[in-house]
Amino acid sequence: MSDNPALTPEQLAGMRLGPEGLPADLAAALSERADEARTAARGIAISLRVDPDVLAAYKAGGPGWQTRMNEALARGAPRGPDRAKAAKRV
Repeated sequence: MSDNPALTPEQLAGMRLGPEGLPADLAAALSERADEARTAARGIAISLRVDPDVLAAYKAGGPGWQTRMNEALARGAPRGPDRAKAAKRV
């Protein structure tokens, strides 16, 4: 048995998902944090030319080939203050 009473139809009808049901300042702060997290998690899209056999070898490894390629690039990247920040994402 729950200590929480069941919601009435009126209460259910008044509920809003996502930022619509939050105070404006809280919704804005959460949205900003979500945008930052999405950008950091996804990385930056670029166009890069690689040899066909190199690409085929990564793709042959199956799903996750882009992550593996990024890890290989990260291992070969120069070290320094800016690189230390990027290495934390890998």
